[in-house]
Amino acid sequence: MENEAKRPSLYGTQLWRQVRNALLNFPIGVAGFVVAAVLLTTGLGLAVTLVGLPLLAFGLGCCRWFGRVARARARAELGSRVTEPEPLRPARAGLAGRVVAALGDGLNWRSALYCVALLVWGILSFVLTLALLVVGWPVLPWAMGAISWVSRLLVESLLWPGALAERVRELEDDRGVVVDTAAADLRRIERDLHDGAQARLVALAMDLGLAKEKLTEDPVAAQKMVDAAHGEVKLALQELRDLARGIHPAVLTDRGLDAALSSVAARCTLPGGVRVHVELGGERPDSAVEGIAYFTVSELLTNASKHSGARTATVDVWRQENRLMLTVRDDGRGGALVHPGGGLAGLAERAEAVDGVFVVDSPEQGPTSVTVELPWHTRAGHKS
Repeated sequence: MENEAKRPSLYGTQLWRQVRNALLNFPIGVAGFVVAAVLLTTGLGLAVTLVGLPLLAFGLGCCRWFGRVARARARAELGSRVTEPEPLRPARAGLAGRVVAALGDGLNWRSALYCVALLVWGILSFVLTLALLVVGWPVLPWAMGAISWVSRLLVESLLWPGALAERVRELEDDRGVVVDTAAADLRRIERDLHDGAQARLVALAMDLGLAKEKLTEDPVAAQKMVDAAHGEVKLALQELRDLARGIHPAVLTDRGLDAALSSVAARCTLPGGVRVHVELGGERPDSAVEGIAYFTVSELLTNASKHSGARTATVDVWRQENRLMLTVRDDGRGGALVHPGGGLAGLAERAEAVDGVFVVDSPEQGPTSVTVELPWHTRAGHKS
């Protein structure tokens, strides 16, 4: 009875998916080999003519299609996690650009090699599977597991997109995040200008116009209106300074992170203040990295002031080999989470866009500690 209870798990749907995969290796392997052999050898033989290289590129494209089929089968039937590559993007338009892109793509050539290898393995796996189905029923599950392992290994070793292709995909995703962040920043600046300084300056112009009309009729009233306008000018200038500081503060450009973060700490409203310690060994990172570090610390301190209930905070910035490290801690109530669309998620995306790391440690009841690791790229000709 115990052996009978085990049969469903050994002879279930997964086994028959493996059997189907092994049996289909043979016809697919034959088709792939014929296509690769005919098109590639003909294209190579005619390479000195006008049709040779386009024919060779077409053959590689067909091999790439067989590779896509093999990856789909491996995921569906063998439990593989092999991913799909990005589509080929020719450097220039036209037939010549597509031919050059096809001939220069490593995955295309590895797909051609897979078509050849699959013919040999397809014959072996087909014969072994048929023999097991006829006379090897007691060992079928274990034997099919081994056959499937070889099939999966063949796909993953030859058809997995290269590390460079995966890196390109990651960088494209990160670029999208950066573009979205930049667009959001531009919308924020436009909104702040429209609702703040611009509206104040329009009102100021109207007040000065009224004061000009009253200048001869009622000099006292005109003087009061000019005084009020003077106050509005000061407020407008302060709003513009705050807006400019939010774009890229001059103190960061001129004096670096130490002075810029000290300025941020001085403006922070935490009751016990903020302690800042910056140790960068006399050098400065790339301006883009500096900007990310500055705005990350600024946003984290703003969050601590508004939401954490903290009294004090500390900011530590240092260089560790080729990385810029920073940690912001506060003694608030904790419970900070990185959730999609939240402020911390935006900071994490900004760090990850330059190959950085963003880690939040914020247990309930606190304290909260945020550690950020950014790449260090020394700016040429600049010292702190």
